[in-house]
Amino acid sequence: MSEPSTDEVFADEPFEVAVTDRSTQFDGIVWNVVSETFTYNDHPVTREFIDHPGAVAILAMDQDDRILAIQQYRHPIRLRDWEIPAGLLDIAGESTLLAAQRELAEEADLVAATWHLLAEIVTSPGGSNETLRVYLARDLSAASERFVREEEEADIVVRWIGLDEAVNAALSGAVTNVGFTVAVLAAAASRATGWSSLRVAE
Repeated sequence: MSEPSTDEVFADEPFEVAVTDRSTQFDGIVWNVVSETFTYNDHPVTREFIDHPGAVAILAMDQDDRILAIQQYRHPIRLRDWEIPAGLLDIAGESTLLAAQRELAEEADLVAATWHLLAEIVTSPGGSNETLRVYLARDLSAASERFVREEEEADIVVRWIGLDEAVNAALSGAVTNVGFTVAVLAAAASRATGWSSLRVAE
């Protein structure tokens, strides 16, 4: 195991490998499972993973530092978990910011005048290539159109809670959704520095 130099920038490092074989093991409705064989350290390695289109999540915050939480049923975990509005990057050519704006309107009937990039994470790098981009949306107002929600979204519960309460829920394990947890912890850390860590939305 090699130790990097202490004067190197601490950041993830892009690394290209030669993929020698790729096949789809499962062709799903939303995402696929693929198998890839690649060369690493002069040896062939095969890994199966979820080929994911990517997603966005939105931490909508009002002037009182309350955040919008939504509760809906998630079948794989058999929970009605608390989340923040989120959705897939499943429209060709749509930017991540436009996707976030669309999801906020569709899931929460809200629009926001101010947008910043709050965090960006890979949700499960050993088993999926999903990247989740988390936005902070402020200066909120009601959307001009109310969207019809179906299936698990039909009975979404909406609650406004203080950011500090949301942080406590995440740290205590009362709420376990990854997007919610990353968003509220990142927002609390950014607020503590006067929001200096926020990045431009695009």
